[in-house]
Amino acid sequence: MVSLPAVTPDWAFEREHWRRGYFRVAGVDEAGRGAWAGPVTVAAVILPGSAMDYPFRDSKQLSASQRDALAGEVRRVALSYAVEHAWPDEIEQLNILGATHAAALRALARLDPAPQALVTDYLKLRVPLPLTAPARADALSYSVAAASLLAKTERDRLMGDLDLQYPGYGFAGHKGYGAPAHRAALHTLGVSPVHRRSFAPIRALLDLPAPLLVADTGPEQA
Repeated sequence: MVSLPAVTPDWAFEREHWRRGYFRVAGVDEAGRGAWAGPVTVAAVILPGSAMDYPFRDSKQLSASQRDALAGEVRRVALSYAVEHAWPDEIEQLNILGATHAAALRALARLDPAPQALVTDYLKLRVPLPLTAPARADALSYSVAAASLLAKTERDRLMGDLDLQYPGYGFAGHKGYGAPAHRAALHTLGVSPVHRRSFAPIRALLDLPAPLLVADTGPEQA
């Protein structure tokens, strides 16, 4: 049996909304906000408001196999869930925070039944709903932990796909973050269509006369 981290979420933030009559509380979390390439991915999840214990934990505390198993359990038990992406073109247009908010609003709009209140991991969305946005909510709230599992596993899957489409960058391993191997690949291969051109390390490379940009043969960025 796989052991889970000692830090366990609870229902404290959701319970505050339940007391005010808001029983469908959506947890919201993102993955990939600090990466140099690929989308920022946002998930929204409404769990049954029964105050039962779940094995869901902050995705950063778990192994890949644990995340995959628990993400499947989230999909099985959730009243509603949705995952949305903001690709580099939207990130360039709105900046990373604006793109994260836009993806979060798209995910929330897809929830059926719709949420009556939100708990987010310090993501202060402008929504006409009661909102609690504490720091480290992905480690403290079952709903946000569930969202973190969906966001992380779905983004990891996409980065594996991008690794096949743009071989040599190592996307499947570092997931687009600023690992030494990623930096080395950028200097060798240049900047791909799925890199975030507004991020400082990518801007610095684009100011160089070489190498050339990789031809745009990538997926639809929507």
